[in-house]
Amino acid sequence: MKLKLESGKEVSIKEVSLDERDEMLDNLNVKYEKGEKGEEVSIMKTPHSTITKWLRLGLEGDISDKFLMSLSFEERGEIFSHLVSSVLLGEGNASE
Repeated sequence: MKLKLESGKEVSIKEVSLDERDEMLDNLNVKYEKGEKGEEVSIMKTPHSTITKWLRLGLEGDISDKFLMSLSFEERGEIFSHLVSSVLLGEGNASE
């Protein structure tokens, strides 16, 4: 599947295996805190290494350091957000 980024760059998203999906989710380290208005806020710990791991596991084609470092932080975040959404879909099954 191709993902066209807001910047115009295009990346290929691969279909991850169950083991890769589990590895991605196990690497997602989130802590929850109270925000200024008392709301619960989620904060990702170690965002850079987490995003890099997800990109390496979730992208198809060139996942070299050179390629990943050529992406802006915004592009990396956009790809990561897409991957999180696609990996978390299907967590639950609709009841019949």
